[in-house]
Amino acid sequence: MTLHPRLPADAPFTVGFDLDLTLIDSAPGIRAAYESLVASTGTHIDVDLVCSRLGPPLEQELAYWFPADRVAAAAADYRAVYPTLAIAASPVMPGAREALDAVRELGGRSVVVTAKYERNARLHLDHLGLAPDALVGDLWAEGKATALRAHGATVYVGDHTGDVRGARTAGALSVGVATGPCDEEELRAAGADVLLADLTAFPRWLRDYREAAAPSGTAAGSEARA
Repeated sequence: MTLHPRLPADAPFTVGFDLDLTLIDSAPGIRAAYESLVASTGTHIDVDLVCSRLGPPLEQELAYWFPADRVAAAAADYRAVYPTLAIAASPVMPGAREALDAVRELGGRSVVVTAKYERNARLHLDHLGLAPDALVGDLWAEGKATALRAHGATVYVGDHTGDVRGARTAGALSVGVATGPCDEEELRAAGADVLLADLTAFPRWLRDYREAAAPSGTAAGSEARA
């Protein structure tokens, strides 16, 4: 049984994308929010270390720095300041707009599936003018498969080995982009099917991938022009 079958080029398709360090460079905003948390709680947090391993859920990271009975309160404090400190500070990643546009131009749908708190994820997308067809937050690693399956995603793009695991659990093609904490070797070892340096290479890859599935004489994306 094929883990990630290639759909015919004239079939509807959905591509999933991670958010942090895939579509947006959230590191500056996350740094600002953590520095605020340090100031307000007096708790030592190695913010450089935190920013070097972005990807997992907030509470998982906070558990390294706060006792278990204080993690929920710390997460609430972080999320309270996040919209003010992090949204404007976080730019779009190179190629992100073009990647979403490429999916649309070829007749597909895009869904962002992220571990980030969904309300804050929406603020990022709206601020940057990124418009996927759907957004699902608060899911990490294998848990992302729930949303990917629900939206019929056959490809999932992400920067973390957790994204690779989510794609494989969903039976989707895993496209790894080396723009986050995991390099190409780590992504490959986790089982990524495709490796790209960044999203600027994604539109060409997607077109080639779709055209390879097209029946002879049929161009991928022709359904969008019909």
